[in-house]
Amino acid sequence: MNTNAPAKEHSHREIMIILGGLMTGMLLAALDQTIVSTALKSIVEDFNGLDHYTWVVTAYLLTSTASTPLYGKISDLYGRRVVFQFAIVTFLIGSLLAGASQNMTQLIATRALQGVGAGGLMALTFVIIGDIVPPRERGRYQGYFGAVWGLSSVAGPLLGGFFSDHATILGITGWRWIFYINIPFGIAALAITSAVLHIPKIKREHSIDYLGAFLLVTSVTTTLLSVSVYGPQNGWTDSRTVIYLVIGLILAAPFGWWVARATEPKALKLAIASPVTIEVNQWGVWVKNLGN
Repeated sequence: MNTNAPAKEHSHREIMIILGGLMTGMLLAALDQTIVSTALKSIVEDFNGLDHYTWVVTAYLLTSTASTPLYGKISDLYGRRVVFQFAIVTFLIGSLLAGASQNMTQLIATRALQGVGAGGLMALTFVIIGDIVPPRERGRYQGYFGAVWGLSSVAGPLLGGFFSDHATILGITGWRWIFYINIPFGIAALAITSAVLHIPKIKREHSIDYLGAFLLVTSVTTTLLSVSVYGPQNGWTDSRTVIYLVIGLILAAPFGWWVARATEPKALKLAIASPVTIEVNQWGVWVKNLGN
């Protein structure tokens, strides 16, 4: 069976309609990486949370990075559409709760919930394109997603600044709209995918590799805590920074060993889950977020 070919031929019109729903979902995740940074000053002033403001960004980054690799396997088990829509609903619940937060602790927790949904939105968008578009056509359609990231990098800071510059909008504190603005986009993505995203579910006798997933998530989380939080806050020679970084790097080794030897199913294929690949991608995500 050719796993690279789509299960059903879709017309260009059908693909573009599906692409609209996928791009809307990805816009949610991409926009939330850029819109928050310009509103942080207002949030910190409202909650008097200067000591913990970095966690507003880091909590989202941690959970989205850690959950991204797991969504592909879960969607293999339960179907693309239902898992993609679960990611949208999770992201919307996180957005709604983040907008209603009353202190920094609540905001950080709800941002982490947003990240869990964002991980699925970013991962499954490309997985679904792989299911419905022939290999030779994928580059043509995936180029649209570059436009989504370009739009979010420009519109995010502008919208964040606009909302945070207004004390209230429609009776609601201005900065809270950076989260509430996600709701109409999320509902639109749910409606589009419910109407047009019909991918046949292939029955697979698989189970989730819990040990591999645990090693992966723990390695990613500890490394990102070191390079994104403790390093900038406490210094790169601080004991906690070094310990977390060493733990993350050490855990990458048994994860690679486990993936190479575990029977199907695995958390990830070894080709994309080697310790070197994981750590290089973690550093890439961290460097990218320095500009946000």
